[in-house]
Amino acid sequence: MSDLIHDHASLPGRWGPDDRIGAGNLLTPASRVAAMSLVHSGEIVDLGHVIADGAPRIPPDQTPYVMALTTRAPNVVKHLDAHKVENRFGANLERIEMTTHVGTHIDALGHVSVGDRMYNGLSADAVVGDYGLKQLGIENVPPIITRGVLLDVSGLDGGPMLEAGRAVTAEDLQRARDAAGVDVQEGDVVCIHTGWGSLFMGDNGRYVKGEPGIDLDAAEWLTARGVVAIAADNMAVEVMPNPRHPKIIMPVHQHTLVDSGVYLIENLKLDELTTMGRNEFCFLLLATKFKGATGCPVRPIAMF
Repeated sequence: MSDLIHDHASLPGRWGPDDRIGAGNLLTPASRVAAMSLVHSGEIVDLGHVIADGAPRIPPDQTPYVMALTTRAPNVVKHLDAHKVENRFGANLERIEMTTHVGTHIDALGHVSVGDRMYNGLSADAVVGDYGLKQLGIENVPPIITRGVLLDVSGLDGGPMLEAGRAVTAEDLQRARDAAGVDVQEGDVVCIHTGWGSLFMGDNGRYVKGEPGIDLDAAEWLTARGVVAIAADNMAVEVMPNPRHPKIIMPVHQHTLVDSGVYLIENLKLDELTTMGRNEFCFLLLATKFKGATGCPVRPIAMF
């Protein structure tokens, strides 16, 4: 297992000093064609939650979702009147305030650092600006169209879901893989069902207070297999609080985003997929190109 406290400088990674997409380099035309070959019926399962007022968040850094709607009643818009518009035209426009890490979302590689070190040896002092990330922002994330793998660990302890603080280990993932009859391959997105997502918008206080999730050894097991992204039905993918390392914060984020260039997709809705017993599918996710953002809301789907 890697050192949990490591802020040494790192050399450029496997894709060269100019790389800004990390494991996104594993997404190729051939891998997209292979993923699309898993589609036979055209059926889809939506893996994203609706983002609404009251969506679970961790304050103070995660601000609430707030929408303000501006309505223009028919024939009151001055510039339309000036052109002598005759039809009764009305329009509605909104302003939305929120962090990009509320609801189902993907983390950009620039979301976290190890001390001053960011992905591919970049310096946080040089990357992080007052108006966003100068590099490693969400606009760099390529379209993710690849093979998805579902690993269901929700029943490991005999209940419908794991409890907060329950670490999912590499051995747990291996058993879930064997039970599903699938393997984890280079270029995959691995979706981990802990059952915790059943609390989303149902018991938000419990949902954000802690969570079951993968520990560092499980993350290392996945990144060693060349996954593009790790996704889960919880706030942070990783276990919180960490039972083995209570004084270390977000080691999985540091290993995946900084050390490995592997993306994290959080707050997935995996209950339907799990009930269907679909362990292999075509996974599709396109990140909105918010310049310099550390993440963005997404609507991932599974297609069969």
